[in-house]
Amino acid sequence: MLHSPIYMDNHATTRTDPRVVDAMLPYFTDRYGNAASKNHVFGWQAEEAVKAARRQIASIIGATDREIVFTSGATESNNLAIKGAAQANRPQGNHIITSVTEHKAVLDPCKRLEREGFQVSWLPVDRFGLIDPEAVERAITPKTILLSIMAANNEIGTLQPIQEIGRICKAKSVLFHTDATQAVGKAPIDVEEMGIDILSFSAHKMYGPKGVGALYVRRRDPRVRLEPLFDGGGHEHGLRSGTLPVPLVVGFGVACDLCAGETVEEARRLTALRDRLHRAIASRLDDVSLNGHPTKRLPGNLNLSFAGVKGEALLISMKDVAVSSGSACTSAQSAPSHVLKALGLPDDLVDASLRFGLGRFNTEEEIDFVADLVLRNVMAMRAQSPIWQMTHR
Repeated sequence: MLHSPIYMDNHATTRTDPRVVDAMLPYFTDRYGNAASKNHVFGWQAEEAVKAARRQIASIIGATDREIVFTSGATESNNLAIKGAAQANRPQGNHIITSVTEHKAVLDPCKRLEREGFQVSWLPVDRFGLIDPEAVERAITPKTILLSIMAANNEIGTLQPIQEIGRICKAKSVLFHTDATQAVGKAPIDVEEMGIDILSFSAHKMYGPKGVGALYVRRRDPRVRLEPLFDGGGHEHGLRSGTLPVPLVVGFGVACDLCAGETVEEARRLTALRDRLHRAIASRLDDVSLNGHPTKRLPGNLNLSFAGVKGEALLISMKDVAVSSGSACTSAQSAPSHVLKALGLPDDLVDASLRFGLGRFNTEEEIDFVADLVLRNVMAMRAQSPIWQMTHR
């Protein structure tokens, strides 16, 4: 049976899996100790729970538990990675490389460092949102200390050639950071195979709780050094002071464990649902274009532009469905998507885009309902547009 409203905004956040909630609950009520309390059983229980979660979280990206630093989420992880690496390595150089389609949690820290005297190179992307590895190699100078390229784009779902970029960074002795918030749990990530030195991710994008994230910091070949963003207590190897939210950490660990065991099957199912939605819309509507790479993309991502309509108006008309016209972190702003602009889309198609983020709990029945709803609303809006009617007689 179809239940309304329907949630298809899983790039913004995901529902916490009930199995994750069940694992968290005892650490709110019975095992509520501080993991830094070493003198009694409550603290020992909390510490053991954190250790177990750290192993689970490290395992999903091919890291060791000592390389995981807990944060409040991916935004903090990105800030700690970029600002921390820049300040710690400033004696070696002041040049940073990133791309124009990064999340604001990477773009804004880089802009702040620019104001502080660092030089930042902003790499372009092709029409699918892909970075050219050769452009990465050309951009590296003797002063380059850090490269930050996201693993998967949060708006268009494009998967970057991370392993190839990692090889280039390793050969040039440049630290490689990736914002893997959208990729971990949905696409294969291995920090050793991909040559990643620093990696950011967050629990709430992978069916875990909001309010907790992690930063992978390589400990050997090379040992990465970061300057902390703030001080006090020396927690997390001195990189992130503050009392750990044990229930959230436990939930994060279980979420990673579930994703590790279910990613392959889940990716297959979500790809099928995504393609079903795309076919159901594009086969019945003219002038619908796909944004992002047709195959090198996240399984649950579908970003479409509907010529002749306004994306915001289409969103409003679909009040029973949660979708997005772009990144959740910038949806309150009136500026058009910087990601779609970077692909070279004209303004009218940038303004006519919707992002469908499919997830673990979506069904075929929901896909068919949403496709029909999109069809009806787009046709109605085009019928009311004099310009559309004049050009499509």
